[in-house]
Amino acid sequence: MSKPLIDDNDEAVELGDSFFKKARRGRPPMPEDSRKQRVTLFLDPDLIKYFKRGGKGWQTRINAALKEFRGEH
Repeated sequence: MSKPLIDDNDEAVELGDSFFKKARRGRPPMPEDSRKQRVTLFLDPDLIKYFKRGGKGWQTRINAALKEFRGEH
């Protein structure tokens, strides 16, 4: 287990050279079988409009709808 970055007084501890030597930017890579794949898909404009009406995350909602469909068929 690594040392906490907050001390007993709820203050951030000073980060030393060893921390920055091990530090990496971004998230760790996901396992290959869990990664999403980029595809080109043509959908009807009304379908895209329907999902975009819900705001950000419309592509994720389409993905969820397809998974639900797959589970039912």
